[in-house]
Amino acid sequence: MEMLASSLHTPPSPLPTITPSSETPCKTSVSTRRRAIVSASTAAMASLLQFSNPISPLCSAIALQPQQPELDQEEDRLVHLFQETSPSVVFIEDLELAKIPKGSEEEDAKVQGTGSGFIWDKFGHIVTNYHVVDKLATDQTGLQRCKVFLVDARGTSFYKDGKLVGIDPANDLAVLKVDAEGYELKPVVIGTSRDLRVGQSCFAIGNPFGYENTLTTGVVSGLGREIPSPNGRAIRGAIQTDAAINSGNSGGPLIDSYGHVIGVNTATFTRKGTGISSGVNFAIPIDTVVRMVPYLIVYGTPYSNRF
Repeated sequence: MEMLASSLHTPPSPLPTITPSSETPCKTSVSTRRRAIVSASTAAMASLLQFSNPISPLCSAIALQPQQPELDQEEDRLVHLFQETSPSVVFIEDLELAKIPKGSEEEDAKVQGTGSGFIWDKFGHIVTNYHVVDKLATDQTGLQRCKVFLVDARGTSFYKDGKLVGIDPANDLAVLKVDAEGYELKPVVIGTSRDLRVGQSCFAIGNPFGYENTLTTGVVSGLGREIPSPNGRAIRGAIQTDAAINSGNSGGPLIDSYGHVIGVNTATFTRKGTGISSGVNFAIPIDTVVRMVPYLIVYGTPYSNRF
């Protein structure tokens, strides 16, 4: 390489003086041919060295190519996961009607809060957090309403009034029911929370700050946590995650890599005075939900409250 560079950048030496001697021209010709052969060989070797150099741009591009399909597959998997699960997630609006109506009920309604939920079965039962619908549960005026926005299995968007059929403040759970006649609902796929492991991937789907169909990603960052319930009791066994959960995510599903619901997003620690999630978020384990929801649908209260 140095020889080639030198021959490229050094000015050519003066042509040799031709003497009358018959030997001089022969020696000059042979020497010139040798230099040409050496230069050509060096150039070929340099080209081979450059091609085989592992840090050359060409080789770097070749080395990176096998990784590209893996990245595409991961992205496709997440897109498919969201597309399969999001039709089972609903958007909930907590409404208060005007005491003195001035127009239609919809025009007089004031949005007091938003939340999320998910379709439990094809009969129109919706699971959410109690604190999402607590105003409806404690309403004494008859002015509270709950509107549920859904998507059916064919992708048709619609909304219905949600009727409260069961509450469990101790576990921050509630069940709504909507009239889904004429629509084919797509219930979530229920998973399990008993065999979760810290570090496994998880995903939250909901409506943070009213932005519908939002997907956030993270991992299970802790298990067996205790968080306060709306009635002051402790909810045990909560799942901790760093998947972003903010206002409006409450009641939405926390799912695993297979799209199975492993928890109900319910709470987050916020930085004081900011309202911004600190990254320490919690979900009610799905095993608790599976144990409680059938009683809420049938009896309206948890089993323990009936005795």
